Amino acid sequence: EQRRIGRDVSRFFYLMRSHDTHMDFDIDLATAKSDENPVFYVQYAHARLCAILRKAEDLMGTSSFEPDFGLLTHEKELALFKQIADLPYEVKRCAADMGVHRLTTYGQELARSFHHFYDACRVIQPEHIELSRARLALCEVTKLTLRSLFTLLGISAPEAM
Repeated sequence: EQRRIGRDVSRFFYLMRSHDTHMDFDIDLATAKSDENPVFYVQYAHARLCAILRKAEDLMGTSSFEPDFGLLTHEKELALFKQIADLPYEVKRCAADMGVHRLTTYGQELARSFHHFYDACRVIQPEHIELSRARLALCEVTKLTLRSLFTLLGISAPEAM
């Protein structure tokens, strides 16, 4: 079954449950290419971030800039910042009680926070370049956080889906 559904999906689904609980592996869910599939949902967030950053590079170039994070005041921006900041705490909790399932839950919550931010806040706004830069920096930090999480979980970080 692992070959049929893929290494990332298998690993993520196995890690979603505490080591001391019973697990029912839902093949239909594991093979679904939709938001209901937690692996697809989390990896799609990473792929979407990569697409946003590629588009921004095409539109705005690659010049170095210092983002003004003070411009980020929308509740969804702040929620995303808070979610990103939780990763070290979650890793520490996992190490303390060997509850790796906490990291898969964290990944789903981070992806959810990102998708909510993306739905509420237009990232690239040529008429508001400084705000765009701040939001792009938030996207970059989110992407790096997801990539770090994927490394910890041993799954791939797709740049397109």
